[in-house]
Amino acid sequence: MINTIIFDLGAVLIDWNPDYMYRSLFADEQEMRHFLTNVATSDWNEEQDAGRSLQEGTDWLIAKHPEHEANIRAFYGRWIEMLGDAFEGTVEVFKELKESGKYKIYALTNWSAETFPMAQQKFEFLSWFDGTVVSGTEKMRKPTPAFYQILLDRYNVVPEESLFIDDNYRNILAAEKMGINCIHFTSPEKLRGELTTLGLL
Repeated sequence: MINTIIFDLGAVLIDWNPDYMYRSLFADEQEMRHFLTNVATSDWNEEQDAGRSLQEGTDWLIAKHPEHEANIRAFYGRWIEMLGDAFEGTVEVFKELKESGKYKIYALTNWSAETFPMAQQKFEFLSWFDGTVVSGTEKMRKPTPAFYQILLDRYNVVPEESLFIDDNYRNILAAEKMGINCIHFTSPEKLRGELTTLGLL
């Protein structure tokens, strides 16, 4: 029986997208795409999610691409502008699960320890969790099995009695290998339907 729900945050509960900020810096969409695909890449950003400081990550990337210094500095200098709104449909599902009183609900997120407080200030629902495990704080990230294990151990979660919701299929596969039940998130509507089918809503 499922007694624990574990949410990913980005692209599940919170809309975060570098495009929101960089569209104010690039007049040309193709140039912006090239910068985000080849310079300020998701792999680079994930190193900060895994615990590298924003300063160190920024300095490293500028040394590699000095011609893009101003735009690289903007990534974390104007990071708050990348933070969109909450996905209200998912927040409503979260609220219903919370108010049912049937589950412990946790967050397991790949997020820089330095930028996560900005999200906490913006989104009140981040205080609803019974516990939150942030990759930047732990200095490891999904899909590393040890990162999931931190949550399981810290909150005495039994994998087979838990359900993990994430938009990244790579992270889903890693959780399933640990015996955690999973839902691959694609939309709030589909999530609601799947939870209802499982009898959890």
